[in-house]
Amino acid sequence: MPKSLDLKLARILADPACRDFILADAKDADMAFGLSAPGKSPEHHADEARFRTLQEYRQLMREIVAQGLIDILLMSASTNEILTLQERLFDGSHVTPAVRANDTTDIWLASGTGRYGQEPSRPFRTATIDHIMCGRAECLPDERTRGADLGLYSVTFNNQAELDRETLDQYKQFRLEAEAKGFRHFLEVFNPNAPGDHPPADVGRFVNDHIVRALAGVTQRGRPLFLKIPYHGPAAMEALAGYDRSLVVGILGGSSGTTFDAFHMLWEAKKHGARVALYGRKINNAEHQLTFVKYLRAVADDALGPEEAVRAYHADLAKLGIAPYRTLSDDLRRGATATSYHGSPRTGFSPIRPPGARTTVADPDFSKMTPAQKAQWNLDRWKRILG
Repeated sequence: MPKSLDLKLARILADPACRDFILADAKDADMAFGLSAPGKSPEHHADEARFRTLQEYRQLMREIVAQGLIDILLMSASTNEILTLQERLFDGSHVTPAVRANDTTDIWLASGTGRYGQEPSRPFRTATIDHIMCGRAECLPDERTRGADLGLYSVTFNNQAELDRETLDQYKQFRLEAEAKGFRHFLEVFNPNAPGDHPPADVGRFVNDHIVRALAGVTQRGRPLFLKIPYHGPAAMEALAGYDRSLVVGILGGSSGTTFDAFHMLWEAKKHGARVALYGRKINNAEHQLTFVKYLRAVADDALGPEEAVRAYHADLAKLGIAPYRTLSDDLRRGATATSYHGSPRTGFSPIRPPGARTTVADPDFSKMTPAQKAQWNLDRWKRILG
């Protein structure tokens, strides 16, 4: 069956004004979080810490694919073996299977005393391309179409030359192997997770510059199909999306936040140039995932605005007899959202501002600030912009 991802990418690249939008469900959290990856069980109570099982997590994936509203399902290699290679789940579906192809140390997030997320990211790959494509260490040429042929490769730049060089070198080795084996990829670029004494003054510009610099030396056969990056606001998105029309820009969802957070982020990012959204925790932590995806798709396809979608989502939850996590009024507010796996979200809510309204914050005297103070001011500025 033709894959909607391929059809949409072709239209987007042919026409920058195209309104097509690619939606992915990122169900690869078992590569990061361990036992809590599948999310809270419906039977979870505050004093129990009951999580879904891996089998329940995979059943949700089957249901999401059967619904047919997403374009990509991102999985771990072990889940891909079951759903793609053994069950042939995607054979009769327009949904494209994809696999997390590497797991850098900043997503090693064991609970308890785990601290890797606070140390500078180091490249690492548990999965191999061959295991993703055919389920064993070495694929025969005719076996490479059995499994997934698309993977996510993740990098984190920390403004430390030696570490960032190692990250780029490992990405180069992956690209060369992928090209030789007919394996496609998309590139995830996280914010710096541990820049030490040299935090970039403008994180959005830092990430954008690293992306275009890193890909300038890569010819078409080795380039990613699209990007997955934190959303740094309208200006940063427009700058990157407008720089090179052959580079399709996508956003990552980050932590859950409110339902309005999820819908508004997608709506605003698309307005300013994004053409892909990859939501993991925002989908997985929803009260009812199929209904949440239904309205996420409606926003992505310009059928509903964010506020309309939140109201419709709550109405559907009521019809299903499902109690929402928040009242409608609270779910229509901007909530606390972290844009990295290990980040701590801000607390509290801020009301929706009327269109065009701005929050005025006086600029400090930069001449009297240290580099670290300037960096923190810019980070706080982005938090104000993003709500």
